[in-house]
Amino acid sequence: MTKLSGITTVPLSEVPKEGMMESGQPYRPLIMVVDDECAIADSLAEILKRTGYRTKATYDGNSALDMALLTPPDMIITDVMLPGMNGIELGITMRRIYPDCKVLLFSGSASTTPMLEAATRTGHNFVLLTKPVHPTEMLACVSEFMRPRREAATA
Repeated sequence: MTKLSGITTVPLSEVPKEGMMESGQPYRPLIMVVDDECAIADSLAEILKRTGYRTKATYDGNSALDMALLTPPDMIITDVMLPGMNGIELGITMRRIYPDCKVLLFSGSASTTPMLEAATRTGHNFVLLTKPVHPTEMLACVSEFMRPRREAATA
């Protein structure tokens, strides 16, 4: 792991192989990664792509929503603090449009706690990872979220 411009990076050679999708599997879930820091969105999308998922990276909530309307994702991984529409609003909107879409939030800001609590009070329960998100932790969460869908597709 190295630090680049204040961001902890992990070489792709160190990304764990566990949680990788089986090769030859006909169904590859689409995961959208949303972060206003392009390096983070692109890096997480690349890690997911190399582990067998189809990915799209976007850099704000409105663009993510526009892209999702064209190509519905199976899962969205989004930073909470985004310009315009925040990640919690994006998650709520995505679930209204696509009820089966999985939503995984991440944030490095303590100010997201009240927003997350407000969403929970209205019936929206999201998993939140704390930045910086290590690829192993992210892949474990993604694998767990996608497991029922993958098992149903292979049955």
